[in-house]
Amino acid sequence: MTHSPAQVKVALPQYKVVADKQANLATAERLVRQAAQQGAQIICLQELFDTLYFCLDQNPDHFDLAEAIPGPATVALQALAKELEVVLVVPLFERRAPGLYHNSAAIIDADGELLGVYRKMHIPQDPGFEEKFYFTPGDLGFKAWDTRYGRIGVLICWDQWYPEGARLTALDGAQILFYPTAIGWLPEEKEALGEAQHTAWQTVQRGHAVANGCYVAAANRVGTEGNTEFWGKSFIADPYGQVMVEGGLDEEIVMATVDFGELENTRRWWPFFRDRRIDAYGDITQRWRQR
Repeated sequence: MTHSPAQVKVALPQYKVVADKQANLATAERLVRQAAQQGAQIICLQELFDTLYFCLDQNPDHFDLAEAIPGPATVALQALAKELEVVLVVPLFERRAPGLYHNSAAIIDADGELLGVYRKMHIPQDPGFEEKFYFTPGDLGFKAWDTRYGRIGVLICWDQWYPEGARLTALDGAQILFYPTAIGWLPEEKEALGEAQHTAWQTVQRGHAVANGCYVAAANRVGTEGNTEFWGKSFIADPYGQVMVEGGLDEEIVMATVDFGELENTRRWWPFFRDRRIDAYGDITQRWRQR
């Protein structure tokens, strides 16, 4: 376990993106600087931070948006992390090899070191979210990283709906689960289902915080791209699942101070890890349990 400070300030910039990757990088750098000036120590950017959400359709030209890790974006943000002495979670479209691409996040420590990469494990496929066309499922597993300011885990968007990913990341010692996200409403669904969809999205992640006795921080984008209206509302929840802070619908930096001492206290009173029946969970690795 890392020797992290007792309290750490976490920031989630949410913002609109444009077609120009360099402009989006500049926006991210501006917001990271603002967050650092306000005392942020760990900053998580939104899913696919420097591109439009190109998964609205299937277009092979969009593969040109991908870049290697390390690559231009991560190198630039490594320098920024070192300058500001902040930890950065940088989600981007990763080009691993010709024809092999991932929806990934680079984890950068406060000295600029690239600690590792998380590759999105669960890949959705829905109208307006054509992700299986672009992304190979992750193959690096669920893990956490020791940073200067705490041990953090990263999952991405659709991973939010799966308790298994949260549990395995927490079992690797994550004190905070970060969920960079690009989720929004389709116009034909918003009136009837919009509030229910948002409630489900937030509730399931708050449940991960409770079940694992850790903090959860979800960073979502804002603005309308194609027919998708991204709903923003980035938030940070404590180990009781209480929302500490929540964003709105526009550009802003969502920020809260987390207290790692609360993790110890919460897990003493609610010892879910102690009482797990690991001898009885074998069937969880099956696609479906036949009766």
